Amino acid sequence: MIISKLFRQLAAVAFVAACAPLLAQAPSAKPAAAPAAQAAAEAPRVQFKTSMGNITVELDPKAAPISVANFLRYVDDKHYDGTIFHRVISGFMIQGGGFMPSMREKDTRAPIKLESGNGLSNVRGTIAMARTNVPDSATAQFFINVVDNLRLDKAQAADGNGYAVFGRVIEGMETVDKIRAVQTTTRGFYQNVPETPVVIESARRMK
Repeated sequence: MIISKLFRQLAAVAFVAACAPLLAQAPSAKPAAAPAAQAAAEAPRVQFKTSMGNITVELDPKAAPISVANFLRYVDDKHYDGTIFHRVISGFMIQGGGFMPSMREKDTRAPIKLESGNGLSNVRGTIAMARTNVPDSATAQFFINVVDNLRLDKAQAADGNGYAVFGRVIEGMETVDKIRAVQTTTRGFYQNVPETPVVIESARRMK
């Protein structure tokens, strides 16, 4: 089963203005946004409301356009509503987006191309796409790094591929840390499952 391969794969790793001529402007014209401010305005943000608190992530469509577009489509489709963080390893990461509290796996769209060579690193607080041992296999599941996991970066990955970071937590790391501390158990052949489901009640773009 694909998802069991995903569990085994991540467990084995445990150890991601062009310069234009200056033109005269009419007095009523608004000044152009500073590059940093403009970049921030273009970075989509998504808020997860969970049973243990809120988490807000800022995405990086410039570095990971495929992963960001894919993730936002799942958000807009309300795919994540009611799913759980189904795999929690306190010294590694928290993973979610694919299972209901009953451990029923949700249907997904086709997998996407791996973007692990995008220059973003799997440091604490980043969000990345989960996948199987097949590089181009990520669908809806994601994980948030709770420590620096540089061995998940393409440059250091044992498989030479790594995992694609596509954003970072900008608010709610205290919630992430609460989730990483929950008691876990084994359910069927799924390990590191929270004993009490940590539910993603909703995931929405922020205006």
